[in-house]
Amino acid sequence: MWIKVCGIRDRQTAREVAQSEIDAIGLNFYANSPRFVTTDEAMEISNLLPVRIERVGVFVNHSILEIERIAQSCRLNAVQLHGDESLSFAAELQQRLPETRLIRAWRMSTEGLAGLARYLDEAEVQKIRFAGCLVDAHVANVFGGSGKTVDWNLLSQEYRQEDWPPLILAGGLHPGNVAEAIGMIKPWGIDVASGVESSPGVKDLERLRQFVANARFAAKK
Repeated sequence: MWIKVCGIRDRQTAREVAQSEIDAIGLNFYANSPRFVTTDEAMEISNLLPVRIERVGVFVNHSILEIERIAQSCRLNAVQLHGDESLSFAAELQQRLPETRLIRAWRMSTEGLAGLARYLDEAEVQKIRFAGCLVDAHVANVFGGSGKTVDWNLLSQEYRQEDWPPLILAGGLHPGNVAEAIGMIKPWGIDVASGVESSPGVKDLERLRQFVANARFAAKK
């Protein structure tokens, strides 16, 4: 079970979070997010993390040049596209950053995953390789971190785990529901932000420890 904690904003939190059994942190470069970090702040965080912790940059409708510059400056292991980026955009980014994995975020509405199916089918035709697909809840004008859950039943029915990129479940996960979500959906990975916070952008380390423990226990079943 791959566990990513998104929205790390300062060095002290990064040090403390890195001591837990997580696999990755998310650095959010979307300026309208309460979890936004500047490139300089992200570089400081990245430089103090142990090698085992992956650094994932979260981008919302940034330019390719911006993403390329930040990915190189902050030594990102992966780029998460969380906006309206087209497949041609992803293809060019893949060409420019061949050593950096791409994660496609998809905001799932009550209509299900028909749109994602078309997107991934075309991605395969264009030979675009997504290292993961992060499914989050669709909230108008909100790009992640809303605290809203997706329809787990619908997701488990429609996500083609054998054919599509590894599923990363996001959206409204917290210590009290993460075990149930893992048991129902059996994702490859999980992503948490607001579910382990005391206020927007402020991580609660005790909630994080409980979240990770519950997730690890559920994944072993």
